[in-house]
Amino acid sequence: MSKLPKKKISKGTIYILATYNNTLITLADEHGNAILQSSAGALGFSGARKSTPYAAAKVAELIAEKGKLIGLQEAGIYIKGVGAGRESAVRAFAAQGIEFPYIRDVTPLPHNGPRLPKPRRV
Repeated sequence: MSKLPKKKISKGTIYILATYNNTLITLADEHGNAILQSSAGALGFSGARKSTPYAAAKVAELIAEKGKLIGLQEAGIYIKGVGAGRESAVRAFAAQGIEFPYIRDVTPLPHNGPRLPKPRRV
């Protein structure tokens, strides 16, 4: 297992970024300073397997285990993105016994977005 930080934390924040290609999870303290981070690619998943719910759950298990070692008991969760690993990552944290007072979806939504391309003339 890699080197763990010396700083002990009991409360923190978990940021889950679930894209179509990968799932990245970051554990931060109450002030937003990143303490641990990992991704499906860093665990050895490659190609299409990086974006699976199973890969996201494995990343979440790893972060939760390391979090427990540094004293993490409860953490708020911020989820961003539309990937397949959103829900399974949260379930994996719940299975490890970490409590979360809130789960917030911070996926950016366009307020109508850029102008659409002109219709195709055939």
